[in-house]
Amino acid sequence: MDASDVASALDELRRALGPQTGGDWTVRAGDLDWSCRETAAHIAHDLLAYAAQLAGGADHGYLPLDLTVRETATPDEILRIIDAAGALLITQLRAAGPETRAWHWGPTDPSGFAALGVNEIVLHTYDITQGLGTGWCPPPAACAAVLARLFPDHPAGDPVRALLWCTGRIALPDLPRRTSWTLRAAVD
Repeated sequence: MDASDVASALDELRRALGPQTGGDWTVRAGDLDWSCRETAAHIAHDLLAYAAQLAGGADHGYLPLDLTVRETATPDEILRIIDAAGALLITQLRAAGPETRAWHWGPTDPSGFAALGVNEIVLHTYDITQGLGTGWCPPPAACAAVLARLFPDHPAGDPVRALLWCTGRIALPDLPRRTSWTLRAAVD
């Protein structure tokens, strides 16, 4: 995965959430304990963190930084913050060589950070749209790419349902809903 995959996921987020900015973003985001607003801020936080890891060459842990989205930020402004954080990640992914490594529970290459970014975007967009009641589902191609890179032991079948199962959002026939999971972004 690469910067273009993150850009495509951000486009999908804008299509799904842009028309919903007038809704009530204080409701729970799907089954999460966060509101839609908090979940959107979390997307921005993680995209910024991934960009910072790559830019800073962090090799032993996460850099001690956090993104704070002001309480007064509207849903439209939070989407702009996500765009900004996503643009920073895209820039870092384009600048990083294939040999670049930064920490995410071990040395992770740029494709791992791209997959992490896409995973955050599509899953939490799904959570937010569940809370807002829009019925949106992540794109199958993005889900398949995330599964291949981060969840090598994923179940066969529909990649959307497989990713939702891998991340504890749904049960599958013969597979109960997960309560914990591990992403495998590290390469070495």
